[in-house]
Amino acid sequence: MDSSLVYNYKIVRQFAIATVVWGVIGMAAGVFIAAQLAWPALNFDIAWLSYGRLRPLHTNAVIFAFGICGLFATSYYVVQRTCQVRLFSDRLASFTFWGWQAVLVSAAISLPMGFTRGKEYAELEWPIAILITVVWVAYAVVFFGTIFKRRVQHIYVANWFFGAYILAVAILHVVNGAVVPVSAMKSYPVYAGVQDAMIQWWYGHNAVGFILTAGYLGMVYYFIPKQAERPVYSYRLSIVHFWALIFTYMWAGPHHLHYTALPDWTQSIGMVFSLILLAPSWGGMINGMMTLSGAWHKLRSDPILKFLIVSLSFYGMATFEGPMMSIKTINALSHYTDWTVAHVHAGALGWVGFITMGSIYYLLPRLAGRKQMWSMQLVEAHFWVATIGIVLYIASMWIAGVMQGLMWRAVNPDGTLTYTFAESVKASYPYYVIRFTGGLLYLSGMALMAFNTWKTLAGTVNVDARIPLPHAPAAMPAPSHA
Repeated sequence: MDSSLVYNYKIVRQFAIATVVWGVIGMAAGVFIAAQLAWPALNFDIAWLSYGRLRPLHTNAVIFAFGICGLFATSYYVVQRTCQVRLFSDRLASFTFWGWQAVLVSAAISLPMGFTRGKEYAELEWPIAILITVVWVAYAVVFFGTIFKRRVQHIYVANWFFGAYILAVAILHVVNGAVVPVSAMKSYPVYAGVQDAMIQWWYGHNAVGFILTAGYLGMVYYFIPKQAERPVYSYRLSIVHFWALIFTYMWAGPHHLHYTALPDWTQSIGMVFSLILLAPSWGGMINGMMTLSGAWHKLRSDPILKFLIVSLSFYGMATFEGPMMSIKTINALSHYTDWTVAHVHAGALGWVGFITMGSIYYLLPRLAGRKQMWSMQLVEAHFWVATIGIVLYIASMWIAGVMQGLMWRAVNPDGTLTYTFAESVKASYPYYVIRFTGGLLYLSGMALMAFNTWKTLAGTVNVDARIPLPHAPAAMPAPSHA
């Protein structure tokens, strides 16, 4: 069969497998450092097992390894199916896979060794950052080249979100990555003081906004309609959602710097735009939820749909909580506490994790030529084990966070502090144990997914899918025009 007449599923399969493998690794690192907070002796007095070195390894592994591998897999699949053409360049696509794995392995080696820029989500030193740039340019060429040669006039909304995520991440990475190298694995930023902090959290919050939100909304607008076999509830709302979200997110970063040396007016702008952000976020959540109109009964028997829809519930929760925590009076209580950890993980475990898992569960059988996963019972078990894990995790951290905030601000009649910091740490201990338990359950669910993935793909080869002829039906259910 002429390769030009079939979709490139090989690259999708490679990234889908990498998503699962890195998911297990990244979440295992998270569970281990959660255990260290409860039982500090688990660092064994070994520098590269210390919390300070493993924590950035965990965040990089779950965001850039598990998360972005999932985005590579789904964006490459969706852009082909909705544009009805093969990827722009098979060789460049293959380069993005191996180049990205080289980035991830470099991170896994360098971070425990202590090589870091010390910037949240941007720890990787300059040689690795350059490799990221090269791979990302190749990714953009493949993705937008595929859209350019599409055989249908319309650019489906999922591709708008994927495209925005690719472009925004490129800008964020280059600006925040401006450094002066002083050795092979050490550099200093070109910015200084409060300007460096502002650039960092413009980057940091928009990494959340464009990687962990916009990219995954691309999954929402393709995989939920496909799995539910229903059209998007309102295609017009999806376009309004896109433009409102893309514009608003860019300005919300200063809310990470309340009560710091950042000018007060800048902090206020971050707060205002964070509050505005609630509207487009919930507009997207409602659009995804309402896509199930007339198909809610499918949730009883379809565990993949459970992952996809419950992810939207956590998206709604996290995008309500975030704007609320950006309000200065509330931030005065929550800042630097484990309430922030609860908020981040409601989004990371519930929203990002579940939408990625549901999308990969959708892809794997199609890449293996099967009708469904090897065991749908294991998919169901994964959903419930992970859901219980999330609830334990975020509930314990909510309680611990509010308790910490109240203890830190409590004062005696004479104006002295009621509690020492050490007392707040001691009071947090039982909640750290519960957090560890929740994380262990979530990791167990990921292990079930890895086993199910292996059994589903074992003995199978890449399955070719022919590109429809121009007169064939579109790859997506026809969108509504509500």
